[in-house]
Amino acid sequence: MVPAMTHRNADIAASAGTLAETNHWRVEMNATVKLALPIALTQLGQVAMMTSDLMLIGHLGDKAIAAAALGQTVLFAAFVVGMGLVSAVAPLAAQAFGAREPRMVRRSLRVGLWAAVLLGIPATALQHLGEDILIATGQEPESARLAGLYLIGLGWSLVPGWWFIALRGFMGAVNRPEPALWVTLVAIPINALLAYALIYGRFGLPRLELLGAGIATTIVNLGMCVACVWITYRQRPFRKYRVLGRLWRIDWPLLGRLIAVGAPISGSFLLEYGLFATAAIMMGWISTTALAAHQIALQTAAILFMVPFGISMAATVRVGHAVGRHDAAATRRAGFAAIGLGAVFMAAMVLIVIALRHVIPLAFLGTATADTDATLVLAATLLLLGSTFFIVDGVQTVANGALRGLNDTRVPLLFAAVSFWVIGFSTSYGLAFPAGLGAVGIWIGFTVGLGIYAGLLLWRFDALTRRGYLPATPGHTVAH
Repeated sequence: MVPAMTHRNADIAASAGTLAETNHWRVEMNATVKLALPIALTQLGQVAMMTSDLMLIGHLGDKAIAAAALGQTVLFAAFVVGMGLVSAVAPLAAQAFGAREPRMVRRSLRVGLWAAVLLGIPATALQHLGEDILIATGQEPESARLAGLYLIGLGWSLVPGWWFIALRGFMGAVNRPEPALWVTLVAIPINALLAYALIYGRFGLPRLELLGAGIATTIVNLGMCVACVWITYRQRPFRKYRVLGRLWRIDWPLLGRLIAVGAPISGSFLLEYGLFATAAIMMGWISTTALAAHQIALQTAAILFMVPFGISMAATVRVGHAVGRHDAAATRRAGFAAIGLGAVFMAAMVLIVIALRHVIPLAFLGTATADTDATLVLAATLLLLGSTFFIVDGVQTVANGALRGLNDTRVPLLFAAVSFWVIGFSTSYGLAFPAGLGAVGIWIGFTVGLGIYAGLLLWRFDALTRRGYLPATPGHTVAH
């Protein structure tokens, strides 16, 4: 009787343990969805503004949309550097929040705002050299001139854009990401109306075309930044952190820590976006049609990417909270719950894109004409090729977010260099030109590089969390 009872008790205990573990995963998934949803919607709102601009520009013709693609390429080369630095606000603030250190939460945001200003001064000045930069890369003079006009208006959006990212990261770190969404939702129609007025000269404003599109984006970004500053300063629960307290004082040690975490993020972003920028340049070598089709397909990918990017930011926060609590098991659970969520979402979206691949390009170019037929056909082909690309892109960004929650950013930088440039670029160039596949070859190279990167990031997160790794946080030592 005793052995039988012992086995029965063991079975009951095992069942209870399994049920408890299942509940932990369910709670984690629910918490991730609750946090990721407003962040993802905020991301979608921002890309909606970019997409509406691109649609308005698209009605100026193929040359205008190609020039906008070149202009955004130059801007993003600078933007992603600052974006990486201020993205470090989220894990640092989340870890401090998990450790119940409100002063460190405020300090993490403050150094992010200072980093944006210090980097923004030279980066903004660089945008005014956009035409010269593009001519030096072999672009057509007329396309470079139009892109340069776009950048004169757009370049001033860098610092307010980075501040918005830092403030949004702070909001997410304290589990209140909704205000950034509200600000974005208000900004969407304002941006569309202002861009329409400045591009086409409506409501008594001058017709500025591409310059007007850039100016509209800068004005709206500045307004969003001011709104978020006011919300974090005046509204609950943010005002208790006194985010503007002693703003003039630079916390140099913590700024160094932000750079240590954020600089590799910037490097990874720069390597990734650099690959896409180089792809745009290579598309320009092929033809204006290839460049326009590439921009349409890439903008579609950007729309899809915003949801897993939002999930990635939620993963950073959830993993960061667990790090602050020194809960190694929760860090692993938070990361893999987010990765699974991102993969499932992207798989579902791919089916929709494949079904609508001939319709989506029409939203950018309007009714098909003899001048746009080739662009429409090529864009549909690239969207079909992008089906695998979209899924691995979603997985890699969420896995990256989970690793940032662990402050693990240097090894992913090495992975990015190998995946994007040693493998991705070589494959894209080889298939596009020596193999003669053109634009199709470039997109195949994308997929190969991103697939390898996603696999390496998954392996890294699994290896770290399997052995219970926790990073050092302010006031604590590294725990294994």
